[in-house]
Amino acid sequence: MELTFEWLPELRNYSRRRRNPTVTGERISTASGRIRRVHGIFREEEWYRVRAVSLTSLAEQAGDVGLFSYVSSKKEMEEKIMMNYKKYQKQYFMPPVPCYDWVKKDSIDHAPVWCSVDLRDGNQALVIPMDLDTKIEFFKLLCKVGFKEIEVGFPAASETEYVFLRRLIEENLIPDDVTVQVLTQAREHIIRKTFQALEGCKNAIVHVYNSTSFAQRQQVFKKDKEEIKRIAVEGAELLQKLTEEENESYRFEYSPESFTGTEPEYALEVCNAVLDVWKPTADRKAIINLPSTVELSMPHVYASQVEYMSKTLKYRDNVVLSLHPHNDRGCGVSDAELGVLAGADRVEGTLFGNGERTGNVDIITLAMNLYMQGVNPEMNFDNMKDLVDRYEEYTGMQVGPRTPAARLCLRHSPVRTRMPSQRECTGEKNTIRITGLFPTCLSILPISEEATTRMSSALTVSPERVASAMCWRHIMI
Repeated sequence: MELTFEWLPELRNYSRRRRNPTVTGERISTASGRIRRVHGIFREEEWYRVRAVSLTSLAEQAGDVGLFSYVSSKKEMEEKIMMNYKKYQKQYFMPPVPCYDWVKKDSIDHAPVWCSVDLRDGNQALVIPMDLDTKIEFFKLLCKVGFKEIEVGFPAASETEYVFLRRLIEENLIPDDVTVQVLTQAREHIIRKTFQALEGCKNAIVHVYNSTSFAQRQQVFKKDKEEIKRIAVEGAELLQKLTEEENESYRFEYSPESFTGTEPEYALEVCNAVLDVWKPTADRKAIINLPSTVELSMPHVYASQVEYMSKTLKYRDNVVLSLHPHNDRGCGVSDAELGVLAGADRVEGTLFGNGERTGNVDIITLAMNLYMQGVNPEMNFDNMKDLVDRYEEYTGMQVGPRTPAARLCLRHSPVRTRMPSQRECTGEKNTIRITGLFPTCLSILPISEEATTRMSSALTVSPERVASAMCWRHIMI
């Protein structure tokens, strides 16, 4: 039996029924205060969320026999636990036919098209979103890294987003070989505002979306399949109409939002209806993007869904099949890699996996995974340290010490190193000899024998190993 949100009013009601509710309330408050301190939770309204503490334990700590009996006697408490797994079920749908050809491939043999969504998904996930000047500097950094497609935001969502795109266009900051991408819901006034923001842009992708998942059809929009498909088709028609009226050659992208929670055959029906409007050609391909808006399954399920779409989409030769993986289950990189094996041509993601909730897929990890297998990632990571420093400066985020690839390049060697001995650590500054692909820091700080001895006495490892560990600690600092 564990504490849940529902129990707080019940405990308060019980306290009021006591002859001396003040005393009971103080006891409960004292006990809960101890629990909060132990678990590092200091907000009054959150102490009952601590899963490790049961109601009976709380009653015992409060020293209230009556409360203990009251809590213990309620049989229905067994159903009111936070980790009630029975209330959940699978929320994804398998393709109507087996789709496992991707299993026959053991690796990716060429890089997909990369699209950065750092300025949209990444920016909206920050505690303090980037200001206008910072976003412009970040855009320049993304161009320098080698992105040829960059989603610059949702221009109709706010004045900042709108002005940002206008500055990129009016100040001629978009390189000729870079295409900016703008996001819009499939709603007329939002689409029209988006086209106003694009005026004068040479190369643009207009990305329109609407949600198609079973849950959102039932619970959010309360519309049937035909009504949801009509929203997508009308949005596609308006994109086509406005582009023709302005005599532009914008490319189009469509996303069935929450694709991973949509029946694959229905997602296919909607996407094909959109493609019938656009009628993509070889010189003006359309993009169909399959977002794992919320990651709901193991990666092989997503790969099978992607393969099904790749095999059954209309105009397939003139369609760029794109992925937009999130990392809710910690499998964003796996989703992307297996999705590419399953037929995807393009991946949308962010530097170091920044993004909503647990983040978008980390494009740097994906690119370096290709690099380590002899495949050109078509990205420029020659100066990873500068990239990390500028990313942290612009976003206020930190690249973690266990982030794959990036930290490996910065401070570790993937091959055996010759570590200095204890005596070398306690002397003057020395160098660590490295043999491998990546450069590592060349100097270490002197460490006293006293510090080494103190550390070694506190740990069950050899002094030499302690000295080496402390050297690395100073290097990381």
